[in-house]
Amino acid sequence: MKISFADATLPKSGALAVGIWAGRKLTEAASDLDRRSDGLITRALSAAGRFSGKQEELLPIVGVSGLEGLSQLILVGLGDPAKLDALVLQRVGGALQAHLAKVGASEATFLFDALDGAAVPAAQAAAELAFGALLRSYRFDKYRTTLKEDQKPSLKKLTLALPDKAGARKLFERHQAVAEGVFLTRDLVSEPANVLYPETFAERCQELAELGIEVEVLDEKKMRKLGMGALLAVGQGSDRESRMVVMQWKGGGKEQPVAFVGKGVTFDTGGISIKPAQGMEDMKWDMGGAGVVVGLMKALAGRKAKVNAVGVIGLVENMPSGKAQRPGDVVTSMSGQTIEVLNTDAEGRLVLADALWYTQDRFKPQFMVDLATLTGAIIVSLGSLNAGLFSNDDALSDRLISAGKAVDEPVWRMPLGDAYDRQIDSDIADVKNIGGGREGGAIIAAQFLQRFVNGVPWAHLDIAGMVWSKKDGPVAPKGGTGYGVRLLDRFIADNYEG
Repeated sequence: MKISFADATLPKSGALAVGIWAGRKLTEAASDLDRRSDGLITRALSAAGRFSGKQEELLPIVGVSGLEGLSQLILVGLGDPAKLDALVLQRVGGALQAHLAKVGASEATFLFDALDGAAVPAAQAAAELAFGALLRSYRFDKYRTTLKEDQKPSLKKLTLALPDKAGARKLFERHQAVAEGVFLTRDLVSEPANVLYPETFAERCQELAELGIEVEVLDEKKMRKLGMGALLAVGQGSDRESRMVVMQWKGGGKEQPVAFVGKGVTFDTGGISIKPAQGMEDMKWDMGGAGVVVGLMKALAGRKAKVNAVGVIGLVENMPSGKAQRPGDVVTSMSGQTIEVLNTDAEGRLVLADALWYTQDRFKPQFMVDLATLTGAIIVSLGSLNAGLFSNDDALSDRLISAGKAVDEPVWRMPLGDAYDRQIDSDIADVKNIGGGREGGAIIAAQFLQRFVNGVPWAHLDIAGMVWSKKDGPVAPKGGTGYGVRLLDRFIADNYEG
């Protein structure tokens, strides 16, 4: 779908949308349109029943006499002007896009005015609404060869018409770059594991070099030389070789980089500790953390962020075979710490152990944030409404929480502590990869990771409940959500760009 910005004039074709404030109060654009159409909007509102102009409410009007050439008029609820912020506008844009797609519209225009009394100026409002509509327009139809006509995407163009079209267009350029990062993450998460595996995932990352990102791929020989016995042990049961990808965006000055590390288990059977068959197909998105890191790097490069950022992802496939690691094996991580592997389905933390150590050792970053679909326990704790946040640094946590609220990708801070840490002391090695029972599973996993950050400021985001949705959301259709890209982009923009 193409987004464009134009002068505040009536279009000659397609669908037309105008805003309505709470209490059925007409915006200036709606009032002007009502006069031109001999009271069409006033009559529609009088017969509208429950429509009141609340946020995201839509009232379609067909048979738009007096507005020749237009297929339909859509009244869009904007709510209270004083509460019209970026998130509201993004959700409104998503709702409008979903409606237009459902009715088969091919083009549409949203007519803005100055939005007097609103909490945001019209240019920002238009950019935010367009951003929400763009995010909601995503589809993954790559493997659907028999789409019926009414299943195909119909909306080709959405135009935002307003006096300050140049200002809106400039604001939207940044949003578009972020959306492209979100879409890349959604694409990666949606791909089946027979198509996206460590080698091919690494190849997708190498395409980012076109944006000015330095991309380096470590194969098994290089990782073995570096001593990454934990990561390599996870992938040794698969016929697919493991990889690590290092991405660098150098948009800042001489400051130390900020670093993001992602778990990239392209398929997780559980290994010898095999998972139940029911639902195992979902484990194609166990690389969701790595997908977020790649999408974030694309977003930063796309908008030319003034920051030095490093993205490191560990890519493995966890399969059962005669070569697979066994429960009870002891492996040596890059840090030199030995790990007793009591459950081969607690594998993501082994991948991250080496990836985190490598990142802090090579790049000496200001901080590290890792992302992983690490535990089912975090879903039991928080459902699919918040990611779990674990950290050794209060300031870092506060900044992530603030960024999450700003973009509606919330995180909830969870505890760490010595009492939890003692539960992963091993009788025969330095650490074991699970605790002694089911209690506090997400916390135990985070405690394990903390042993490999070497005192660097660090945050762990357990996003197991956030990367995939079984129903449509305000700005994302069901499927891969791209959760985390907007959160971390805002986190960087607010705190680390020069």
